[in-house]
Amino acid sequence: MNMKEYVVLVDEHDNEIGIEEKLVAHEKALLHRAFSIYILSVENKVTYLLLQQRALHKYHGAGLWTNTCCSHPRPNESILDAAARRLQEEMDMHVSLKEIGVFTYLADFPNGLYEHEIDHVLIGYQNRETLVAPNPNEVMATRWIAWDDALQEAEQHPEAFTPWFLQGMDCISSARARDPELL
Repeated sequence: MNMKEYVVLVDEHDNEIGIEEKLVAHEKALLHRAFSIYILSVENKVTYLLLQQRALHKYHGAGLWTNTCCSHPRPNESILDAAARRLQEEMDMHVSLKEIGVFTYLADFPNGLYEHEIDHVLIGYQNRETLVAPNPNEVMATRWIAWDDALQEAEQHPEAFTPWFLQGMDCISSARARDPELL
């Protein structure tokens, strides 16, 4: 038996205004809170990003490449607690995370669903040699890619990436411009 999942509905300032069943929120394009995690590795002054390819049975964005992990906090769950939970559930990773920015977007998918989110961007660091054990129910594949190569690939082939991926990358780049030690 599947339990219904709920998302936190928010106004344009990220103030909580209620909750809604996750699928209903995505059918009606209701603005809700989300997070995107970008796990990085810095080696020889090159920043690498751990990408995931979404499992083929995901309700939207199936088979698309995206950031390391993304999801929604549950009602009464903080962004950091939700991010740690989902990173463990999706990637079997325990990494210290830091929120570095936020953006809002609206995307529609061919199956009639929408993502309308205030997306909190979090980063964490992991050695590329550390084994990753993605949950096959969530993730089809993973790969490490140099930051600049990820940007170039997503710009040249946007159809292969989730609609929020580049916005999260831009958010991280903006944070880095303010704090060059970030990456």
